[in-house]
Amino acid sequence: MKVTWEELGWERLADGVGRCRLPGWDCTAGLVLGADTALMVDAGSSLEEGTRLHEAARRLAGRRVTHLALTHPHFDHVFGAAAFAGAEVYGAAGTGALFAPGGQGREALRADAVAEGLDARAARAAADALVPVPREVGGECVLGLGAGRRVLLADVGPGHTGQDLAVLVPGSPAVVFCGDLVEESGEPQAGPDAVPARWPAALDRLLELGGADALYVPGHGAVVDAAFVRAQRDALAARFGVSR
Repeated sequence: MKVTWEELGWERLADGVGRCRLPGWDCTAGLVLGADTALMVDAGSSLEEGTRLHEAARRLAGRRVTHLALTHPHFDHVFGAAAFAGAEVYGAAGTGALFAPGGQGREALRADAVAEGLDARAARAAADALVPVPREVGGECVLGLGAGRRVLLADVGPGHTGQDLAVLVPGSPAVVFCGDLVEESGEPQAGPDAVPARWPAALDRLLELGGADALYVPGHGAVVDAAFVRAQRDALAARFGVSR
């Protein structure tokens, strides 16, 4: 039986579009409903969390998740991906190589997850189960979800990582899922895979996609507006010594 966004503790952002803030690392997971489809944006930090997200989507949509978009390859956003069996998986160009079986990418994600406090067995299980990313987006890709709903996937990075994918849901308002290119609950984190010199340009691209009136959904924290994204862009440019 279908339920409302609010009954499941999700935040409704627009018609057929919502998100939840997951416990632990305060990651966002988004959901976009089509005619007989459902697009999940990010998959949570473990197989257990991914399973809970998939079940929530089933209850909200009345169907399984048919599409999964991964905004960037960090454990807290991708380790639940294997819970979405049968979904078409999308990521920015280069994501697939990081998930290759036996590769250093999987091991780095596992080690990072354990260092951040994820149970070692859960981290190992999630890393071993990482799904391939058969649909890598270089540039832009329009995803049709039926009943006139079309979603734009855009490789807007590098910035926070070398593989940053944004998800634009047109509408009134438009909704932009930003991944960790934008963070509200703390200062944006720049790890060893960040590309600081390109990060401000990635935020410029987000603003071009969404426009002045869109809702911008950070990877962590509350939904923000274009002014917040612009201010964060300027702060990052100053922090990393990047000129226009």
